[in-house]
Amino acid sequence: MSDSALLPHILDLASVSRHSLPQDARKMAQLSLFDWMVVSLAGADQPLAHIIRDFVMAEGGVPRAAVTGATVRLPARAAALANGTISHALDYDDTHFAYIGHPSVAIFPAALAAAEDMGASADDVVDAFLIGAESACRIGMVLGRDHYDAGFHQTATSGAFGATIAASRLYQLDRAATSAALGLVSTRAAGLKSQFGTMGKPFNAGAAAANGIEAASLAKRGFTASTDAFAGAQSFLAAHHGAAGGSAAIDGWSFDQFFFAAVSHKLHACCHGTHAMIEALLLLLADGAVAVDDLDEIQVYIAPRWQNVCDIKAPETGLEIKFSYVFLAAMALRGVNLAAYESYDDGLCHDADLIELAKRVKVIGDDQIADSAARVDLKRKDGQSRSQSFDLLSSIDPALLGTRLLAKAKALIGDDRANDLWAMTNALEQALASDIAAKLQG
Repeated sequence: MSDSALLPHILDLASVSRHSLPQDARKMAQLSLFDWMVVSLAGADQPLAHIIRDFVMAEGGVPRAAVTGATVRLPARAAALANGTISHALDYDDTHFAYIGHPSVAIFPAALAAAEDMGASADDVVDAFLIGAESACRIGMVLGRDHYDAGFHQTATSGAFGATIAASRLYQLDRAATSAALGLVSTRAAGLKSQFGTMGKPFNAGAAAANGIEAASLAKRGFTASTDAFAGAQSFLAAHHGAAGGSAAIDGWSFDQFFFAAVSHKLHACCHGTHAMIEALLLLLADGAVAVDDLDEIQVYIAPRWQNVCDIKAPETGLEIKFSYVFLAAMALRGVNLAAYESYDDGLCHDADLIELAKRVKVIGDDQIADSAARVDLKRKDGQSRSQSFDLLSSIDPALLGTRLLAKAKALIGDDRANDLWAMTNALEQALASDIAAKLQG
């Protein structure tokens, strides 16, 4: 497929009917809605949340959409900016490894704001999100690792296109107007990985959502733009280091299956690169056959690139613990709840028991291990050993995932609030977009 075929492919995707949406992907989108609301509420009191709310509230405007953690309503674009930023404050939201991006925080804020603006239903929000997220996945996969390795944050770049598709669907734009909206957002989509570790990273998500509302709103009013967001010498793909021949990858892709269905939800409040190791350890611990004090060495095999991201040997702060294989392994083995944000306390860095156990953990880079996977070998003092592998891309039963997401929610926002959101998520056909928004306002 040539670059010129990508736009019609995405426009065809944008028009897929509700009844034709793959049900496995839609179920995952519904779970992502629940998870997105949870991390939004959990991040609502973070310093950056106060700053971004102050910013959008100072500008004011027509009250069309809700802002997380506030009682006011603001224009859709302002609400999308605030809600996208706030929901990524804890970096505890879902990830898609096919294009290395966080779909929910860039796309749900745009979908919800547009849905409130239009008086749409909660089901409409999920449908628009799913179409937008699938668009972001496919565009991101065409952009490829070259785009990511050049320094672009796919949550913000591919995410802005996904947010635009979601908003365009809810604003009921026709094919020509949706094309114009994509042309407009192609000149707005931006975000750099250099912002990682600062408030600029969650701002990238908020900006993507706001750009989606802006582009769709202008196109709805007849604003024109480039006739192709992706093809040409100075198109988005060319100007933003799209992988050479990346468009050929989508030959044969249909709409019968959605890549979004492989989305990975964070179940632990630490770097996603450590989650496969944690899951492998939890499986080893599940049958009760592992006595931690009998262990001589814990060998953790991971993709080598993660060694430059989350292999801090002696963390000095709770934040650094989130990026420490050895300390997280020790915490998992000692039964610390890694889903709870308060578990990452600075004081743990000086816990003698954890420090001693962490010293027995050896992290080994292995080119044969996928980015989404890990293998853990437990070596006992008596010479016996046990091994367990885990890949975050392995399918998980939605019912089990829902149970674990609910447990995560209870750890973050308390039982009552978590149960309330869970009940609404499981009865979306009875809810409006405004009902979702009301939950975010607290």
